[in-house]
Amino acid sequence: MMDFLAQAPLYVLPFLLVLTLVVTIHELGHFLVARAFGVKIDRFAIGFGRGLLSRNDRHGTEWRLGWIPLGGYVKFSGDLDPSSVPDQAGLAELKGRIIAEQGPEAIRDYFHFKPVWQRALIVLAGPMANFVLAIFVFTLLFSLIGVQILPARVSEVSDGSPAASAGFQSGDLITGINGRRIEDSRDVTRIVSLSSGDRLRFMVERGGEELTLTAVPERETVTDPVAGRITVGRIGLGLLPAVDEIRHVRYGPVAAVGQAVSQTGDVLATSIRYIGRIFMGRESGDQLSGPIGIAKASGALTNAAVEANPDPGATVFNLIVTMTSFAAILSIGIGFLNLLPIPILDGGHLVFYGYEAVAKKPVAARFQEAGFRVGLALLAGLMLFATWNDLQKLNLFKFLGGLAS
Repeated sequence: MMDFLAQAPLYVLPFLLVLTLVVTIHELGHFLVARAFGVKIDRFAIGFGRGLLSRNDRHGTEWRLGWIPLGGYVKFSGDLDPSSVPDQAGLAELKGRIIAEQGPEAIRDYFHFKPVWQRALIVLAGPMANFVLAIFVFTLLFSLIGVQILPARVSEVSDGSPAASAGFQSGDLITGINGRRIEDSRDVTRIVSLSSGDRLRFMVERGGEELTLTAVPERETVTDPVAGRITVGRIGLGLLPAVDEIRHVRYGPVAAVGQAVSQTGDVLATSIRYIGRIFMGRESGDQLSGPIGIAKASGALTNAAVEANPDPGATVFNLIVTMTSFAAILSIGIGFLNLLPIPILDGGHLVFYGYEAVAKKPVAARFQEAGFRVGLALLAGLMLFATWNDLQKLNLFKFLGGLAS
């Protein structure tokens, strides 16, 4: 805990820089699609609170930089409440006010009077922008820097482990899991870690022959240098390829885009699988992190980048690569979170628009209000749970207990 407090600036600054970038891209997605559909926009803000910098463009939109760098927003003209989905009474009141002040022609410039499919695309554009950012970053990394491929060669099998019971031997090469082709040992770790209690079929090469081995990962608490103390699935294998097996691959532009899309899809699929397993009671949820945990992860990555090479030029290069990779992962997480069908998030808005498209009228005000209260409670509960995880990993309670004694 004391180490975290001492290095807090190192953790917080990279986190705020990356978060600002990711949120800017998210809000820019909403903004650009809204502008393309002719929506009148009052403000594009990065950060909250009093504006440090502000200017108006030729469309009358205020561009503002707030002093609290923890998010941002796009404010459409005529927004009545945080939901941006007023009911029929609210729409009638807004329409009358616009006509009285600006004339009937002005109605077409307001978000709430655009066709429901346009409003849905505007809302969807934020999360999609996050995914595009991740794909763009991964494409640059795969094409300009490349990636190191570490074949899943077994170097060690723990006695009494699921791997030993399955018949794994040192020197085996894992080539597939449950029918999926495996080329890198990190894919094995990722799949096994989220499969505790599941039977996994491993395709293995041994002495020129192909074998199928079955193992069931067991839950084990480990300390990860970035994520902290977490519970994951393990089968008791050590993976370490021979030096001549390690490959460094740089992809061409088209192949890099394909790899970037695949990488983004893998991160999304892993997130969905993890959330699903939490609801099924098969994961404890201790891998969920709040702002403290994310800030700590960014600090740990920054430390690793600095320590990897003492040369100043190499350090700067490592920092840039590490932080851009972190931005891509965080961007996917924010895009995924916003697509959850929870009122107050983009996904909740899309649910309301789906109802409107079918019923030909907005959701009634009382249901919207109830939905947003429930959504706010769910988000608050999720944040509290994630923050509890973060504090547990920092050993805060042991630290406070030590102070008390």
